[in-house]
Amino acid sequence: MNNDSYTGVQKAAILLITLGPEKAATIFKHLKEDEIEELTLEIANTRSVSPQTKEEVLEEFYQVCLAQQYIAEGGIGYAKELLEKALGNDKAQGVIAKLTASLQVRPFEFIRKTDPAQLLNFIQDEHPQTIAMILSYLAPAQASQVLGALPPEKQADVAKRIATMDRTSPDVIKEVERVLERKLASLVNQDYTIVGGIDAIVGILNSVDRGTEKHIMESLEIEEPELADEIRKKMFVFEDILLLDDRAIQRVLRDVENADLELALKNTTEEVQNVIYKNLSKRLAAMIKEDMDFMGPVRMKDVEEAQQKIVAVIRKLEDAGEIVISRGGGDDIVV
Repeated sequence: MNNDSYTGVQKAAILLITLGPEKAATIFKHLKEDEIEELTLEIANTRSVSPQTKEEVLEEFYQVCLAQQYIAEGGIGYAKELLEKALGNDKAQGVIAKLTASLQVRPFEFIRKTDPAQLLNFIQDEHPQTIAMILSYLAPAQASQVLGALPPEKQADVAKRIATMDRTSPDVIKEVERVLERKLASLVNQDYTIVGGIDAIVGILNSVDRGTEKHIMESLEIEEPELADEIRKKMFVFEDILLLDDRAIQRVLRDVENADLELALKNTTEEVQNVIYKNLSKRLAAMIKEDMDFMGPVRMKDVEEAQQKIVAVIRKLEDAGEIVISRGGGDDIVV
């Protein structure tokens, strides 16, 4: 049986068999339940595999991993160039084709490694809808820097367009890519691709500086109050520490540096300060108050950075399941 006659699932099953149970178990940890079920069934139905087939599947897997590494380092053009040198033109084209078809290499890959300042110069004069589409494909950290550097009057418009974006036609993506980078036009996945949405803009807004975040949210609250409310339900800002119960706050404070806490409390409400002090020992609360009194004026940027550090701790603990944030929306907590 030729290697190309195997389905993707069959190849995956053969690969896991070849790697052995320990490595296969590690890979399973990163898969969804339905994927694990499908692969487990396929492995169970795989009776015998020749050493040659195992070697071919392993080699194909290695080539795809190599291609992914090259793409991550310098984009598809760079990957093609290196793979052609290593594997020859035909084989390199085949690996790239399999990668784009089966692993869905994301559009605009060539700008994901671009410096945000350069990218801003590249796209700032584009239509807000075009900017929104491009930012939706970028990592939140990169997209947030570009969004934060846009003119204030453009920020809320782009944020709104990201949040309300649903499905984008491959033809539209191709046209934008053709203008920005002709090399990718022939490699775009032809399926309709879901981009943007509430989660996308929340990820970006959670990464921008607080000044930009506040401006965008205030503008959206005026223009699109329902959308702003939906976004805010999924976001967490420093003042939202009030949504945590005392036990969760105490857990958070164990991972927070006193210096960051003192800075973060310099520009927040009395209610937030009281909640924090209540969950500290009397001695530590008194020490922090005293340090804040002697601190004097501080830069707003430093205060915001300290608050974002604490928010990062909160999100990390929530992701780990150590604390629960009560965001409303009817979620029931069972004790």
